[in-house]
Amino acid sequence: MLNYFKKMRGGGKGQKIIPLSEIFWSFFGAFVGMSFLCLTLNYFKLAPLDDIFHSLSRTDMNFVIASFGASSVLIFGVIDSPLAQPRNLVGGHVLSAIVGVACYQLFSPHLWLAASIAVSASISIMQLTKTLHPPGSATALIAVVGSQQLHDLGYIYVLIPILRGALILLIVALLVNNMSKNRRYPKFWW
Repeated sequence: MLNYFKKMRGGGKGQKIIPLSEIFWSFFGAFVGMSFLCLTLNYFKLAPLDDIFHSLSRTDMNFVIASFGASSVLIFGVIDSPLAQPRNLVGGHVLSAIVGVACYQLFSPHLWLAASIAVSASISIMQLTKTLHPPGSATALIAVVGSQQLHDLGYIYVLIPILRGALILLIVALLVNNMSKNRRYPKFWW
């Protein structure tokens, strides 16, 4: 029992100092990625499916979901992490979105249950498929706790905004992260 509590003290070293050049590239990448994502998803029609949303105002349906901000931390701030690689970014978001929509549709009378299952099942599915991307669980949760307009989308939520947003962030990450001579992205594709 005493060992159980000793583990909670930690034992590793603290975080290393991040060079200013890395901080610059993280800032620049996140800024460009989120700018392009916001402009593209909210103001420009890029797919025929956008017609489905013509009756929704921008305030009713905001295509820029919070989990994309968390993805930006990984794909621009810790690009060497396995969690930041393309397979994880796209696969983690898409699989988690599917799980989230399914959980809402199956358990919506009990939102606490739908939310709990969506988060835990998305983690398990990402682990099984080697697509673990922590913001993916937030994507699953948003599918459950989002607005009625989001719920009305059903599985279209997986395509717009999730797949489209993840692909936009991936393209920006590929372009920006490789501008620096000290950065290489991705470390692996599959």
